[in-house]
Amino acid sequence: MLITHLVGVDTSSIILMSFNTNMRVLSVFLLWLMVYVRGGHAGTTCGFKSCNNVEDGMLNVHLVPHTHDDVGWLKTVDEYYYGARLDIQRAAVVYILDSVIPQLLQNPSRRFIYVEIAFFWRWWEEQTEEMQTTVKQLVNEGRLEFTLGGWSMNDEGATHYNAIIDQHTLGLRFLNSTFGQCAHPRVAWQIDPFGHSRQQASLFAQMGYDALYFGRIDYQDKTTRLNEKTMEMIWKGSPENIGVTSDLFSGTLFNGYGPPSGFCYDIACQDPPIMDDVRMHDYNVPDRVAAFIAAAKEQAKHYTTNHIMMTMGSDFLYSNAHTWYKNLDKLIKYVNQQQMNGSSVNVLYSTPSCYTYHVNRANQSYNTKEDDFFPYAIKPHGFLTGFYTSRPTLKGFIRDANNRLQIVRQLHVLANLQDSNDSFSKIFQLEEAMGIAQHHDAISGTEKQAVARDYADRLGRALITVEDVVLEGLARLLPNGSVTFPRSTSCGGLLPNVCKVPPTTTKLQLIVWNPLTRPTTNYIRVIVFTSGWTVVGPSGEQLQYDVFDVSGGGKEIIIPASLPSLGFSVFFLNTQQGSPNSGPHVPVRQTSVADKVVGNKIVSLVFDGTTGRLKQMNNLQKNISMYLEQELQYYLSYNGDCHDDEHQASGAYIFRPNHTTTETFPRQLFNTTYIQGKVVQEIRQVFSPWASQTIRIFEDKSYVEVSWAVGPIPIEDKQGKEVISLYKTDLRTHGLFNTDANGREMMVRRLNHRDTWHLNQTEPVAGNYYPVNSRIYIQDTTRNIQFTVLTDRSEGGSSLRGGEIELMVHRRLLMDDHLGVGEPLNETGDDGKGLVAFGSHYLLLDTIPASAARHRLLAEDIFMKPMVSVSEADHTFQSWSDLYVTNRSFIQKSLPEMFTS
Repeated sequence: MLITHLVGVDTSSIILMSFNTNMRVLSVFLLWLMVYVRGGHAGTTCGFKSCNNVEDGMLNVHLVPHTHDDVGWLKTVDEYYYGARLDIQRAAVVYILDSVIPQLLQNPSRRFIYVEIAFFWRWWEEQTEEMQTTVKQLVNEGRLEFTLGGWSMNDEGATHYNAIIDQHTLGLRFLNSTFGQCAHPRVAWQIDPFGHSRQQASLFAQMGYDALYFGRIDYQDKTTRLNEKTMEMIWKGSPENIGVTSDLFSGTLFNGYGPPSGFCYDIACQDPPIMDDVRMHDYNVPDRVAAFIAAAKEQAKHYTTNHIMMTMGSDFLYSNAHTWYKNLDKLIKYVNQQQMNGSSVNVLYSTPSCYTYHVNRANQSYNTKEDDFFPYAIKPHGFLTGFYTSRPTLKGFIRDANNRLQIVRQLHVLANLQDSNDSFSKIFQLEEAMGIAQHHDAISGTEKQAVARDYADRLGRALITVEDVVLEGLARLLPNGSVTFPRSTSCGGLLPNVCKVPPTTTKLQLIVWNPLTRPTTNYIRVIVFTSGWTVVGPSGEQLQYDVFDVSGGGKEIIIPASLPSLGFSVFFLNTQQGSPNSGPHVPVRQTSVADKVVGNKIVSLVFDGTTGRLKQMNNLQKNISMYLEQELQYYLSYNGDCHDDEHQASGAYIFRPNHTTTETFPRQLFNTTYIQGKVVQEIRQVFSPWASQTIRIFEDKSYVEVSWAVGPIPIEDKQGKEVISLYKTDLRTHGLFNTDANGREMMVRRLNHRDTWHLNQTEPVAGNYYPVNSRIYIQDTTRNIQFTVLTDRSEGGSSLRGGEIELMVHRRLLMDDHLGVGEPLNETGDDGKGLVAFGSHYLLLDTIPASAARHRLLAEDIFMKPMVSVSEADHTFQSWSDLYVTNRSFIQKSLPEMFTS
């Protein structure tokens, strides 16, 4: 998949790059990023040289003091940083960092790791020069170590690989420019995300990380790994495409990411301190030492070397680091004293990178893993597969914001805006908001409602800010000379490629920017409130277009926009009474009982003449036909109100339907209307007052677009609902289907199966759901047919029965799932009635060999859609073209698609 992307060592030297899924160009970038991660350490004591000594022949217990600081969850980012809203959670990041630094200075053997650069950057900006010098000393001596180094600890189920790379680049760039080589993280630390993606591991391996550690895997998987001593492994992140380059040593942490039971020393913990004054009645050193040694030996039984890692910390701990280090010092002292009595346990302050270094020295062989860690279940009825879809409008907004970020970076370079420091800060604001949005309690939808609003507000404000960069870029790129460019406004809103102009508008220009490095044709939609328009293309040619009535009294003009590679075209709209397109196309209801065929020269659909429902899809070029039935349906959610597994409710994290079957909408509510246009044909279907869709076939496209609108989901019956789009075919799929991994490589899925352990399937629906960031497909190998459905955001999906694909598009729930968020996933929208979600699926039907090229290129088109800006200057095509450029590409030659059919 070819994606235009801008990144650089610093924003004054941004490099224009193209990523593609065959890894050739992406590997160049990741090799550059690897320099950040590994770095050299000449003349310093950081890195492996800073590791505390271990004792060969003993069980070495690596204590890793750490804090896990969610970049928003129950509280907003600001509230977590400053410690506001103690009524929600006692957590304040600023005091953690304030407290840890003096404690590290007191004892050179002490260590601490920090992860979330979004918080550390903010804290760093507030420090005095003296404190900054002190922190640099601790970093250079390896006593304060940065682990992971991303702006946030990103989610792995709902994120796109492009945004994952971006947010790590942002954090690593800060570390590099602030501290240099000693701050380069060597270990990835994904301790809290709810399942783990193979593509994430592949990216970390290509970035140059030495290891990856995580805290959450399926409870059945963990039991198997504990019993078989396979808690650590070599994870093959891309076994078919990259090979050993993507291999990464990976490990599952024994205690999640918390300390062993009884050894938490934060002010919020209830565990006993080590009381070591023998004169006191409550002297407890022998008891504490014995309990710790027992815990260490129990953990060691499940690992293969004489090194184990104990995570001494958890969420927002160390706001009083003194209590931690005072007790950890004692623990190390008294446990190690037992070596004189024959104990073989040696305890030391350590870091994940030091642990990795010593495990590597053990020269141990490990099992390999080629699949991923989805779905993730914490108990028989607790599958965390609901978050793949939770908060669909936020997921869509984040995907659109990422698209705008890439385009703004392109304009920044191509318009030579590097001379403007103001533009740097504006782009950084969007980069920072996007980095926060990738957090595993942000894009996942598992945060409180107030926090979700804060994420959206940050993105919204950042998008408004970078609008100035867009306008400045266009103002420099479009004029033929020094003439001033008229002000324009970028289109936005809930629907992609849709512009809404004021009712009084009679003349406008659309500046359409193509971020792809190949030419493309997109269909731009403009909402107007007057009739009689003409549309003129960038070369002065009059274009055909369609006009459809839309709600609110407006008319939707749909324009085919042919766009150059990495460049723009300008389209001119003027009102002219008597234009052949002066009125909208009239919707037509089917009156005969004959089947209705709708299509172009490439693809067609057949609708049942009696019911109006879809019944067949055809690839006319390949002479392929497939039975296809599609409709919106919904699961009733389990409304459990107890904490026990049997009564587990569906919530922000967990998907648990009441039954394995879905509910259908009353047949009498369903209706279908057809609209025949010149460039697009629309089939509008209504399932209920709160569920509808529009199916579109464009004149020159090989895909079918299914645009759905769901909501407000009714809850008057006190019943949560989870809405799916179900596609039924006659393909023989044998329980197999494929989903993408973070928008990149495809993963084979088998119904009721896990590659690395024998699955006891306890939730036949939720336990077979997987994240679909970009696409899902099924194949019939006997007929050589592949049916692919692409999405415009992350959704949960599966193939629960042969020949079927289902994708969850929206969910509204009335119960909390008791995993910490403390409220149901009940988005009420601005009017308090319930949130309406809009989105699209894209359907492809082709042979199996030809499908890969088609779905990868279409996924790229969806992900890097054009940006449309509107100007209402008083210009005709002729007067405009005298002053401004109407069509331009910024590359000499379009880059190849790199695929063949």
